[in-house]
Amino acid sequence: MKTRQFWNRINSVSSGVTSIFSSRNRPFYRRIWFWASLGIGSSIGGTIIGLHYFIGIIDQNLPDASKLKVTSRAQTLTIKAIDGTILQQQGEATRERLRLEEIPEQLQQAFIASEDRRFENHHGIDPQGILRAALKNVRSQTVVEGGSTITQQLARILFLKQEQTIWRKLKEVRLAHKMEQELSKNQIIERYLNLVYLGSGAYGVADAAWVYFSKSVDQLTLAEVAMIAGLAPAPSLYSPVQNPTAAIQRRNIVLQRMYEDELITAAQRQASAQESLNLNNNFPKRLQVQSPYFASYVLQELPKYVSPDVLKQGGLVVETTLNPTWQQAGEAAIAKTLKNQGRWQNFTQGSLVAIDPRNGEIQAMVGGKDFDKNQFNRVTQAQRQPGSTFKGFVYAAAIASGKSPNDSYLDAPVVIDDYEPQNFGRTFRGSMTIRDALTRSTNVVAVKVLLDVGFEPIINTARNLGIQSDLQPTYSLALGSHEVNLLELTNAYGSFATQGLYIEAHGIRRILDRYGQVVWSNDFQHQRVLDPTSAGIMTWMLRHVVEAGTGSPAQLKNRPVAGKTGTSDESRDLWFIGYIPQIVTGVWLGNDNNRPTSGGSGSAAIAWREFMEKAVEGMPIEKFPERPKLQGRVGSIEAQPIKPKSIQHRSLSAATNQPSPPTANVTRSSRRTRRRSQPQVANPPARVSSPPRQRRTVQPDAALPAKTPRPSPPVSSGSSPSKPQPSWRERLRPGSTASD
Repeated sequence: MKTRQFWNRINSVSSGVTSIFSSRNRPFYRRIWFWASLGIGSSIGGTIIGLHYFIGIIDQNLPDASKLKVTSRAQTLTIKAIDGTILQQQGEATRERLRLEEIPEQLQQAFIASEDRRFENHHGIDPQGILRAALKNVRSQTVVEGGSTITQQLARILFLKQEQTIWRKLKEVRLAHKMEQELSKNQIIERYLNLVYLGSGAYGVADAAWVYFSKSVDQLTLAEVAMIAGLAPAPSLYSPVQNPTAAIQRRNIVLQRMYEDELITAAQRQASAQESLNLNNNFPKRLQVQSPYFASYVLQELPKYVSPDVLKQGGLVVETTLNPTWQQAGEAAIAKTLKNQGRWQNFTQGSLVAIDPRNGEIQAMVGGKDFDKNQFNRVTQAQRQPGSTFKGFVYAAAIASGKSPNDSYLDAPVVIDDYEPQNFGRTFRGSMTIRDALTRSTNVVAVKVLLDVGFEPIINTARNLGIQSDLQPTYSLALGSHEVNLLELTNAYGSFATQGLYIEAHGIRRILDRYGQVVWSNDFQHQRVLDPTSAGIMTWMLRHVVEAGTGSPAQLKNRPVAGKTGTSDESRDLWFIGYIPQIVTGVWLGNDNNRPTSGGSGSAAIAWREFMEKAVEGMPIEKFPERPKLQGRVGSIEAQPIKPKSIQHRSLSAATNQPSPPTANVTRSSRRTRRRSQPQVANPPARVSSPPRQRRTVQPDAALPAKTPRPSPPVSSGSSPSKPQPSWRERLRPGSTASD
């Protein structure tokens, strides 16, 4: 339409000229003025058409108007906590983003005076500024002033590469014009001041104030403001760290321009120009990482949810599930436990993970003692023997197969195909129910239940609940001899809290691109993996573990808690996995080199309680569902009993007079105290130790025996007597208990 109007105007002008210069003797098309006018008009029209076409080609290579309001660089990756707190940034990232009203007006004026004095008057391109800069540069025979406006610089920062080509400059000019149409001047200057690179790893004025002066922007002096503003054209050349003389010269130029623009007085200019740099250097805040174990885990998970091309494009914002308050509580709990119990129980590492079982969101993750010294994440990467915590899956399969928690088993010495399970302290209690066996963490009963239920149902139950690590059909499976990691073990217990519903544990809610568009969103769904009745019975049984068993150190005031302790052979791994309806939390303590400890799972339960007391502050108390009816139950899975080649049952009376060997958790002093405090009885009860047996070769699936002065049979630890005897050190520390 515009082209047609233009040609109509050309025709009208041509007609007027023709009427003036034509004569009756000559036709108009033979007059020279006609052809001259036609040529000029055609040239102008062709130029306009060509310019429109060329602009169209440029626009095809530029982002559309909807993407011009982006506020981050393309090369950045930002990981945020659930409350928006930045956990980690990678690439050319601005850590501390400020609103315009948070940036001092004097700092804004300094950048405008230094970089774009006609910022308020132009529309993206400043021909006057370009001409003025060119003249100054010619006179000085060096580059003293640039011609790019602040809008052009912002366009270059956000959308263009830094190559020096005519094509890039044309795109920059066109982008600046489009940005002026879409954004206000305040929006442009705010984005610019937050994104401009100012050297030494600082992106934006807030980062620069911190890196050079260890200050916030509202604490900067006029001299410091001018120095920061002077860095924009060439951060390396004017770096106060590398070239302090050049930095001072550039600062004084900015002060002079501010004076010329009547932004400061002559006295202010003179006083500031005489100041030294007064640097107080610091590391860029973007290099600081909050919750580094969790942030590292999120980075490892990203490729599961977005393609390599999307990752390569950058500019992503990852919204995670981390609760900063819970995270701080978890870090404090592990640090306190390592400092207190760890020193005298000989463990140097610990980990913790807390998950909301209702949606699978990981809200706290402590992967170890010190990420700077060791980046190994003991929540997700450490494969350790779970000990008695695995019994939760053994009994869950048993209950699901139709067994009652009141079914009785004989806790007595037994040898199954040359495998002899042993209880903690090598003591036996005779007949006991499944519920009591779980409460007391009795090993022999757990193995006997495994025989009745079968390998496959137990392994399948563990798999369905979320255990992904390799599990083999061995008798020691019942006692947690196969390695798992803390994340999968904790999340599996979360399915008990949700009445048999499983959801994958995850740390990411959404992933956004730099334009704010959702690239990926969490759509994890619950799956029924255990019937509600069996899950309810398991919670009822696990509550008893905390109320009257090995998990008693984990009790919370006025809150019902369900959970299970676990200890591997020689106390190499100390566990507690516990939950309330809203949170399931797992704790592991031990040593990276697998060195035995002298502690017990009670220490893990104490760390669990330390964390949970902070996490539940202000959280409403929720009760667990009532225990389902036990009468008339029908199993939801089918048991597949195991038929061993041989089973040798030993009577309790045969071992009556055999004393229990010392355990790792009992010192000589405590044993003497116990002997003095125990009354002498004529007929000892059935709770006695197993008789001595000849040494034989240990099968691969059997746990190694504890080192004792005499030969001993293979022992699988992980359970405790009903009243474990603490050492003298444990008795001196309030709330301490022996291991399970």
